[in-house]
Amino acid sequence: MDISGGAKLLEIDGGRLAYDVTGQGPLIVLVPGMGDNRAAYDELAALLVSAGYRVAKTDLRGHGESSAEWTSYTRTDTAGDLLALIRHLGGPAVIVGHSFGGGAATIAAAQEPGLVSAIVEISPFTRAQKPDLGALITNARYRKGMTLLMSTGLFRSLPLWKRYLDHAYPGVKPARFAEHIAALEADLSRPGRMAVVSKMGMSAPTDAGARLGDIRCPALIIEGTLDPDWADPRAEGEGIVAGMPAGLGRLHMIEGAGHYAHVQFPAEVATAVLTFLKDDTIA
Repeated sequence: MDISGGAKLLEIDGGRLAYDVTGQGPLIVLVPGMGDNRAAYDELAALLVSAGYRVAKTDLRGHGESSAEWTSYTRTDTAGDLLALIRHLGGPAVIVGHSFGGGAATIAAAQEPGLVSAIVEISPFTRAQKPDLGALITNARYRKGMTLLMSTGLFRSLPLWKRYLDHAYPGVKPARFAEHIAALEADLSRPGRMAVVSKMGMSAPTDAGARLGDIRCPALIIEGTLDPDWADPRAEGEGIVAGMPAGLGRLHMIEGAGHYAHVQFPAEVATAVLTFLKDDTIA
């Protein structure tokens, strides 16, 4: 089903998933994080298409142009959505997942290794998190990020989410940042949308962490050095790689990036992804 803006809807048991596809070549599926939409990938998608890939961008359940009447919003649910989309588009595919979407990519790869040729996880929430009490005292960036994230989930507050986004994009904001935030505000102002963000935010990534050891495909973890979601982003990335079977995972750090490296530094992220795919002769 076609909808406005050239997007399409995939009917899945429980709702409708919005996506769009551009380019020709091996399939890459781009998955945003909670509280965001697929437009966050516009620049990265264009670079991947130019490199010879067919690129699908999708909205999460309850986000963007996807429907919001689903009964559940876990990473496992999202993994099922991604696998359904890959089947529909004719996989296998490389899944690039950001934050919440990174954990879903892990689960999808573990569940259907024949459909997922590789995964790229950008600032992923893929392991159970324990607040670093010491860093909450000594690390102002981490303290503010955690406070805003937890408050957003607790109060289902769009203003607090906007404050978090401003904090999670450190330094100079990317082009079209204000435009993107305005679009997100319009999206998340619709009835029930912030409740979805809250449910996702409060959903512990234990389901993803439990499947790290089950993946069979190469994996790239991308972390920003200034990501406020962790006291030590490098250590978080290394921990995710360590949970995977030996030799499958690698870590790439992007200097100066916050939680949204693919938006702040799309060219660097594209280079990292394309190098990874070439080195592992994946696609």
